[in-house]
Amino acid sequence: METRVVVSDENGLHARPAAQFVKAANSFVCDVWIGKDGRMVNAKSIVGVLSLGVGKGTEIVIKAQGQDEEKAVEELKKLIGEA
Repeated sequence: METRVVVSDENGLHARPAAQFVKAANSFVCDVWIGKDGRMVNAKSIVGVLSLGVGKGTEIVIKAQGQDEEKAVEELKKLIGEA
């Protein structure tokens, strides 16, 4: 399952918001990726997420595959869109 979302947090996905995102991603059994500009990284890795350099207003892709993929995508989308 895959979705696109625009990051609404004023600071983008830096330090604290990225840590919250990774913590949430790690709560799911499925594999989760996050991507920007065609580059996908493991959403359960803080280094990977920070390496994307996601700023406010950036459109990202959230992709999940596995047992709880639908729930993962929906909850992570909500977290990014409201962060």
